[in-house]
Amino acid sequence: MAVAPSQVYVAAVPLRATAGPAQLAMTVAYSLGIWEFQHFMVLVRPPASMTSAEDVVVFDFQPRDPEDVFVALAALSGRPVAGVVRRRNLSKPPRRRCWLVGYCEEGDALEIASSFSHGWNTDLKIGIHDCRDYTNGLVKSLTGENNILESLKRSTTGRRN
Repeated sequence: MAVAPSQVYVAAVPLRATAGPAQLAMTVAYSLGIWEFQHFMVLVRPPASMTSAEDVVVFDFQPRDPEDVFVALAALSGRPVAGVVRRRNLSKPPRRRCWLVGYCEEGDALEIASSFSHGWNTDLKIGIHDCRDYTNGLVKSLTGENNILESLKRSTTGRRN
């Protein structure tokens, strides 16, 4: 019996920063839909037969301590910072800025995502090796879709999600 494919989503959330003005700026930038000031992550929803109470698994790549001002300064100056690949569960995809981008039909999506994540270089460098690169690479591994963030950016330009 064939197993149904897993759904693959991309979601955007505000970048995290130190409390106060920096976090306020990130929240405002996200609210305005400024693409460059959003954190991207990949969500996998396995077929119903494989799910438990937590039915969406989130994979993302970010600085190890995104709220540390020194990490932010180093990252913004172009220096690499320690990053971390995270995996966590959600009960459902976010309502805003979350797009179904395809299906993983070639095997176990969670296993593919875990293997991709395990091999990911965690030296984060903004604009060169960051959450965008991770998201594009993981979506390609899961669905075969190339450069998904550029496609989403073109499709969402000029309208709110």
